[in-house]
Amino acid sequence: MKTLAKLDEEYQEIILLVKEPIRSHLLIELMTEMEREYHIPMISTEDWEIKDKPVIALYRKISLSINLNSHIYFDG
Repeated sequence: MKTLAKLDEEYQEIILLVKEPIRSHLLIELMTEMEREYHIPMISTEDWEIKDKPVIALYRKISLSINLNSHIYFDG
């Protein structure tokens, strides 16, 4: 399992080095990886968020960086 520090490092690299629409595609993939590795529930509960505050903080930071107006349907 990747550490949150490693995932944040990957996030920073994507933000700094990759242009849209590939950037949003890679950010979505990073979120999917976090969902799988950290068992992020589809419907969050207050208990889960309190218990896993650093995980949800990074997940939300990534989510807010996705450009929903971008053409994120990338065949790459």
